[in-house]
Amino acid sequence: MEEYRVLLADDEEEIRSGISRKIDWASLGFALVGEAGNGEEALELAEQLRPDVVLTDIKMPFLDGLELCRRLRVSLPGARLVVFSGFDDFEYARQAVGMGVSEYILKPINAPELRQVLEKLRDQLDRQRLERRDMETLRRRYEESLPVLRELFYTRLLSGQIRPEQVQDRAARYEIDLPQGLWTAALVHVDGLGDEGERDELLLLSVQSFLEKHFALEGCAARVVLYGDMAALLVHLDREARLYPLLEELERLSRLSQSYLGLRLTTGVGLPCQGPEELNHSAGGARSALDYRVLAGGGRVIYIGDLEPQSAAAPSFEEEDQRALSAAVKLGTQEQAEAVVRGLMERLRHASLSQCDLFLLEVVTCLVRLARSGGLPVEEVFGKGFTGAVSISDFSSLEELGRWLGERCGRLHDLLGRRRSDSAWQMVERAKDYIAGHYTDEQLSVEALCSHIHLSPTYFSTLFKREVGLSFTAYVTQVRMDEAARLLRETDEKTYRIAEATGFSDPNYFSYVFKRHFGLSPSKFRAGQKS
Repeated sequence: MEEYRVLLADDEEEIRSGISRKIDWASLGFALVGEAGNGEEALELAEQLRPDVVLTDIKMPFLDGLELCRRLRVSLPGARLVVFSGFDDFEYARQAVGMGVSEYILKPINAPELRQVLEKLRDQLDRQRLERRDMETLRRRYEESLPVLRELFYTRLLSGQIRPEQVQDRAARYEIDLPQGLWTAALVHVDGLGDEGERDELLLLSVQSFLEKHFALEGCAARVVLYGDMAALLVHLDREARLYPLLEELERLSRLSQSYLGLRLTTGVGLPCQGPEELNHSAGGARSALDYRVLAGGGRVIYIGDLEPQSAAAPSFEEEDQRALSAAVKLGTQEQAEAVVRGLMERLRHASLSQCDLFLLEVVTCLVRLARSGGLPVEEVFGKGFTGAVSISDFSSLEELGRWLGERCGRLHDLLGRRRSDSAWQMVERAKDYIAGHYTDEQLSVEALCSHIHLSPTYFSTLFKREVGLSFTAYVTQVRMDEAARLLRETDEKTYRIAEATGFSDPNYFSYVFKRHFGLSPSKFRAGQKS
């Protein structure tokens, strides 16, 4: 099993050496990956090595153990922290416990006691690792969640929140068989259902159970699920001629529910569709059919094909469609955006001209909003003189319309990507300017900088490291060291003055960092420049 990584921080080299030598790290399941002689060095090493355990003295130069723990709680929230201190540091101990320190050990450090602490931490880390890797536990939890996931799948399928190309994969994942062929959706409304909370939910469960038990029609298979405040039947038909026998069966169930449950059911039935991927369109028709119950009366079956025989349910640009298109344009590739557009165009093949115009207006409006939210002039995406008035009659075919929309998406994708890149560069340049103006301040920190440029420290740290190739701390150190080297070369200022001028209040720590950076002490560096 992979060993856990340990970082040791103590300003007394003798203590570090003793701990390192007396502990058989490998036999305990650990590897000592780094040692630090002060808090600042420990923080930098922790950033590089990402240890699982940090052993630190509570009193160290440049950055004490408490401040180190506070910062590690942010940058390494999963690491276990162990603090060493003397008998007179009770107040420090109390603060350490408040910071989530795992263990507190009094000096002088006793090797058997430290081994016990490490064994305890190893057990904790082992349990954490096992929980992450215990696939059997995950599988069991998944199986326990399957009924809920299936209900959610059916709800999202009927609402059009699953892209057609994903339907079969999702169904297979949840062990649902959705054969191809004719499907239709029926939505069952319980007349008189109000806002009585638990009672209404029990009534819906009763209706679901009733429909599952009593639905019986040769050549049809029905899945009954709860859908909002209704029950929904997803019906697979072996042939189109089964549709009217289905309506008769639903009428029979409506009458039967009166005597069995004392409930009056009104059922809306949508047009048959080709494949389960289009069930949301049929469900849209079923919803429209239910809207007619005000005129037709309740307690009956209403088929949208009888009321609107010349048209299928109007294609709708759903919230999920907006999210998919926005995500593809903003974060995906141009090919992904074009694939989303092709899927949208397929919905228009059987729609009327007026339905197509309304659908197109919603798609174009989505793109306009994306452009404006990205700070882009609409004309840059749609061309000079664009007014927003786009009609299906402006194009010779759906393919031509699809190409036009695909080109607009591609243009928007490129412009937003360029704007993001420019914005990141500008943000990093602002940060560099701020550092250049404040590196002499010992209190310069990523939090102070982020407060100035109005970014979260976590996002800024990731952005800065990606664009510059150095962490914030490493970059500030480099700026300070470059300036220190210049002052040593070009002036006769005392070392402690140069330390102050480059953000170090402690000349000893300045000398320590300088030697680590250049391999020479400041005095030897200066002497070498003059020789």
